[in-house]
Amino acid sequence: MVVAVGAEAQLAGVSHECDWPDSVQHLPRVTTTPIDPTRTSAEIDRAVRDSVAAGRAVIGIDVATLRALAPTLIITQQLCDVCAVADGEAQRLATALADPPDVLVLQGTTLSGVWEDVRAVGVAVGRTVEADLVAQELELQVEALAARATERRPRVIAIEWLEPLFLAGHWVPEMIHAAGGIDVGAQPGDHSAQREWRELAALDPDVVLIMLCGFDEARAHRELAGMTNAAGRAWLAGRRVCVIDGNAYTSRPGPRLVEGITLIQRFLHAGTAPHL
Repeated sequence: MVVAVGAEAQLAGVSHECDWPDSVQHLPRVTTTPIDPTRTSAEIDRAVRDSVAAGRAVIGIDVATLRALAPTLIITQQLCDVCAVADGEAQRLATALADPPDVLVLQGTTLSGVWEDVRAVGVAVGRTVEADLVAQELELQVEALAARATERRPRVIAIEWLEPLFLAGHWVPEMIHAAGGIDVGAQPGDHSAQREWRELAALDPDVVLIMLCGFDEARAHRELAGMTNAAGRAWLAGRRVCVIDGNAYTSRPGPRLVEGITLIQRFLHAGTAPHL
């Protein structure tokens, strides 16, 4: 979002998860996690739950780096308990710094909420006009994609995690609607929810979108191939399945959600694997 509104030069540091655009990859990382991302979905889930149960932070802030950077603004989020810095940690550390920075907390759970967060970032970095133009353009792009939708809307479910099974929420139902489908597993703004594989039969989707949080398309394919849940494997084998780079295009609130809608639409309309 910061780059999109034209404030890349103001970025002093990024999180350990920030991987887009390439031009910011040289910046210091101010967050860290003890969770090994190379582990399987089930192992990552277990490690997260164990950390939470033990009162350990899943995502932490590198205090020494933060102090060295001496930011005047920290942008954080309260959208996801797993992906966010521990509740209140950014604010607590900000007040502990010699010159306390402002803290902007992003919390949009729908497409309109994400676009408003873009505007909020713009205000915070002194790019109000630019951010408003970016948000307007994103809104227009979504409207243009939605206008291409056919009258027949396939029933769709979006899977955000495989083991255990989670269905995607937040802005994903709106993305599916704009692409020309109907999300039968979630409503706009819902939190991603854990479900059982046996529940999916009752939803009777025409299409299953695999958009694993934090994983690109290749990693998602590996997770599918390594699934240990027999019921899940059997159910997916009889369905029309599309795998999307969830890490880039569906899990993270930002401008590339529009590209995610484009990918979903290409699959729903053409029936072929989407690529940009």
